[in-house]
Amino acid sequence: MNKALTKVLASGVLLAFVSILLLADSSAQSSPDVPKPELIGEDVVSTSFDEFGGALSSDGTALYFDVTVPPHYLYVMCESHLLNGKWQRPEVLPFSGSYRDTDPVLTPDGKTLLFASDRPRGGIESHSFYIWGVDKTEKGWSEPRALEGPVNSAGSQVFASAARNGNLYFTSDRNKGQFDIYRSRLVDGKYQPAEDLGPNINGEGIWSLEALIAPDESYLLIGSFGRQPSFGNSDLFISYNQNGVWSKPKNLGPVINTAAREYSPRITPDGEWLIFTSERGMQTDHRDQPFSSEEFSSRARSTFNGLGNLYRIPMEYVLRFAAP
Repeated sequence: MNKALTKVLASGVLLAFVSILLLADSSAQSSPDVPKPELIGEDVVSTSFDEFGGALSSDGTALYFDVTVPPHYLYVMCESHLLNGKWQRPEVLPFSGSYRDTDPVLTPDGKTLLFASDRPRGGIESHSFYIWGVDKTEKGWSEPRALEGPVNSAGSQVFASAARNGNLYFTSDRNKGQFDIYRSRLVDGKYQPAEDLGPNINGEGIWSLEALIAPDESYLLIGSFGRQPSFGNSDLFISYNQNGVWSKPKNLGPVINTAAREYSPRITPDGEWLIFTSERGMQTDHRDQPFSSEEFSSRARSTFNGLGNLYRIPMEYVLRFAAP
């Protein structure tokens, strides 16, 4: 438990908030107008392995996501195709499989896949993550390229997304090793110096690893550790662009967030769905009695063993629940 959380707990504020969350969770789950997150591709995309991400192609027939080997020594980006309404067996993307390639996000036009990687740059081995881009062409994927300009720094950058106008939003630890959210505007074809999104978004003790911008820059979906109020791990939040000022992020609530880790948000190209990753499962289920050895072993091998899975929920609900 970090020091900031310990202080809040000691003050009693967190205990009161947890009680409120439990009541909200109970009422939210029983309300007829509240949807339940839908698992994506059970036993094909979402499996007993650790999956996260979930960038959907413009035509909705391809899904790009990560599979990782715990504890995060290797990230492999995969592609699954939708055929007759069912997701097919994923294949490793042709340019992935050797390094820690993570967080695939498509640009709004669907032509470029942005991702973070610790792959070598200029033939030199790297221990930090850069943002890379790879283009979808008629002949397949282009060779990955590290993005030029101020997006990449001497530190690590682990997530990037683009608005329709080309502005990039990304997370970086360039400021004293803490992951914050930055923006680099695209002006006359060149990326401008990185801008800190300000105190409403970035703060001491808050680690934001994902920042997904809406195509029109009207809102920002954030995956953060340490941001309050919280359900206890990484939660998903939303911040609104209010006349050029980012609002204080709102927690997306108990239908989406749990005591487990929720992270890696994506918006489908039609704007209808939020795709996100959750580690909910055997460790978050409400139980009346302890696991038996047999039950524990069975659940540990199942899709719901507490490793990452992909879910979706209507964006209409998200924007209604966390309205500005």
